[in-house]
Amino acid sequence: MSRSAAQVMTRRRVLELTSAGIAGTVLAVCAPAAAPPTSSPRPSPSPAAEKLVGDVLDVSLSPAGRWKGPFGSVTLRLHKGSFDGGDVHFIRTDASEQTFARQNGLVFVPLMATMLNAPGSFGDLYVFAEAAQPPVFSTIPARPDYSPAFRIHRVTGSTSGLASVSRIKDAAGKGTATIETTNVFVNYPLVRWPGGGLQKDPDLAEPLGKGPLIEEPDQAGGRVVFKLHECFPGSRYIVTDTSAVPMAPMMGVVGSAPTQKLKGVGAVAPITIFVNGIKGPGVMGFQPAIFNTKAGDPAWSPFWDHFAVRWKDPAKAKVVRSQQELEELVRAGELERFNGTPDTHPNGFVVNCPSPVLAPNAFTGT
Repeated sequence: MSRSAAQVMTRRRVLELTSAGIAGTVLAVCAPAAAPPTSSPRPSPSPAAEKLVGDVLDVSLSPAGRWKGPFGSVTLRLHKGSFDGGDVHFIRTDASEQTFARQNGLVFVPLMATMLNAPGSFGDLYVFAEAAQPPVFSTIPARPDYSPAFRIHRVTGSTSGLASVSRIKDAAGKGTATIETTNVFVNYPLVRWPGGGLQKDPDLAEPLGKGPLIEEPDQAGGRVVFKLHECFPGSRYIVTDTSAVPMAPMMGVVGSAPTQKLKGVGAVAPITIFVNGIKGPGVMGFQPAIFNTKAGDPAWSPFWDHFAVRWKDPAKAKVVRSQQELEELVRAGELERFNGTPDTHPNGFVVNCPSPVLAPNAFTGT
């Protein structure tokens, strides 16, 4: 995101979706859990942190003197997959179907089920009965069709050596393999792929900075350390990609143009950031952003419908802690709201910000 821009959410989209009618397919969608490396000690999980994602290995809610930036860290298990015969590495955070989410240690996001109504907003992920066989992705960042959202397809039969979508479809055409398409959608952002990867921030001084990673991914050990940001109410999040492709390099993440389509089907949820007011750890240097609800609630989604607000009189700024407070201040004319950012208004965009951890808010504004 540009230094003069901001990201925020304005509309409250409280959709009460359930898993009814969604295939309860139970799939092992990743390589076996890798053993943690023994090279260097890691911070112990904060006792105040509640894991939402089973792949959370370590959590630190503050920099604890390790860097200048106003953010903590979360270590996530890194999984191996394939794309066109090459290796990719990814994280797993969210799923649209409750049983699948529970059995894979993911956040259940019922809003993601509406992706079915937005063809082209997601990629395809092919998984195998043999857990040791890496799943196959249909796209990677830098391709115009890249989305971190994937629809799960189960492949059975003679699957050895099927490391690309074309090989899988060829095998299915010959009758040696069978493809079962499910209505399970997952949020599996890629961290490393042929020719690229999410960037480590060498400075660790700004919330966004030059990248979302604190360390280079440990591909052999199967772990990656992300910056962890605070958000009201009681949520901590990471940043991986945005539908605003031209802004992605300035945000230190990758572009995911297809996720813009998620706005039209209700798969997103509002997030609001502040572009002025009380100084704090938010992405623009002010107070933390506002989710419409706590991460993991039925109305929440990691796919942010991004909005920004600005105090008309910064001298009257106070800490805002909930969507309800935010709406009251907008109605009262104290806050001015923008779709996307002040620079992009009225055109909004989507940012993928999974929330692997819940924790009490630490920011008080004092």
